[in-house]
Amino acid sequence: MKIYSTEKSLRQRLFRPHILRGGFLFLFTLVICFSAGKTFLLLRKADVLYPSGGLSRISHLSAYSPALENSPGDTPIYIFQGEEEGANVLILGGTHPNEPAGFITSVLLTENLKVKRGKVFIVPQANHSGFSHNDPFEANPQRFPLQTPQGKRWFRYGSRLTNPIHQWPDPILYANPAGQMLAGTESRNLNRNYPGREKGNLTERIAWGFQRLIAQEKIDLALDLHEAAPEYPVVNAIVFHERGGELAAWTLMELQMQDLVFRLEESPRTLRGLSHREWGDSGGIPAFLFETANVSHGRLKGKPSADLIVSGKDKNYVRAARMGRLFVPFDENGIPLRLRVARHLAAFQALTGSWNELFPEKPLELHNLPPFEQVRDQGIGLFLHAPD
Repeated sequence: MKIYSTEKSLRQRLFRPHILRGGFLFLFTLVICFSAGKTFLLLRKADVLYPSGGLSRISHLSAYSPALENSPGDTPIYIFQGEEEGANVLILGGTHPNEPAGFITSVLLTENLKVKRGKVFIVPQANHSGFSHNDPFEANPQRFPLQTPQGKRWFRYGSRLTNPIHQWPDPILYANPAGQMLAGTESRNLNRNYPGREKGNLTERIAWGFQRLIAQEKIDLALDLHEAAPEYPVVNAIVFHERGGELAAWTLMELQMQDLVFRLEESPRTLRGLSHREWGDSGGIPAFLFETANVSHGRLKGKPSADLIVSGKDKNYVRAARMGRLFVPFDENGIPLRLRVARHLAAFQALTGSWNELFPEKPLELHNLPPFEQVRDQGIGLFLHAPD
């Protein structure tokens, strides 16, 4: 009888309402954690690219920085070599993986380009580690879709910085390889780490790899594709190293003849560690950085979403434009991704055309580049390939 009472008392305690609620809450928490973890791990799933028939071969950054081999910083390099010799060009997208126009422009080039003269090196995901996470406090989506005639293709929307899982901890202050003192988090910003260090942290090794690529492949012209917030003064701009000043001026005139408004910005000589500054100084080449205006990158935006990334529409920026707070025109039509990518493509074509005018002894003959008007009016997906 005593044993029975004890068992009955135990059952009563176990099935009290607050214990049942706690058990259900625990199970619900497990389900949420499992679901969130599964979604989080999707960022480690690589984006698939479908290179054009003009591709010569695929290399990797570890070929130039062996310390990157089998590391999250290693990244594919798509090489297009013409039948005839000419200039060697390096194009980087994805230096900042939360600036999708640079990444998508390099994807379009990879999936369409054919080279007759010269050699083109395209790196769609310069900071490969940065694509494996995003910024949790920004509430950004992990991916965004682009519609193609065959259906949607999804691409990752990463972080400005190297994944902290791959490089930790951040110092309080960071002296970058060019000798400038910066905030500690900038140690994971690829575009503050040039010319890199051969045996430094992961981001420094990535920068070192690109610096070695420029030297070993005798790169003649280098381009880094970026985006900036509409309230940032250096936007819709061509930033150039002084070695490329004349080339930048010719490029601007060509774009003006197409009624495209760009700003010229000379690379600051006192701001060290940036691609255009260190490529020009250490590599001795004309180096450029292109900036388009991206509302999903700005501080004034409303709710972050995949649609915001692609459509570029935001009522907060419409109000800001009316108040004169922006450095670019902005209305209800927004600044869609297709327009930002089209601007990058137009600027690249103008740059290569100007190169041929100024350096006819080292020509570039490129074919099958997506035209500005078609990308702007008909969309990016028209030029994206789909799996067989």
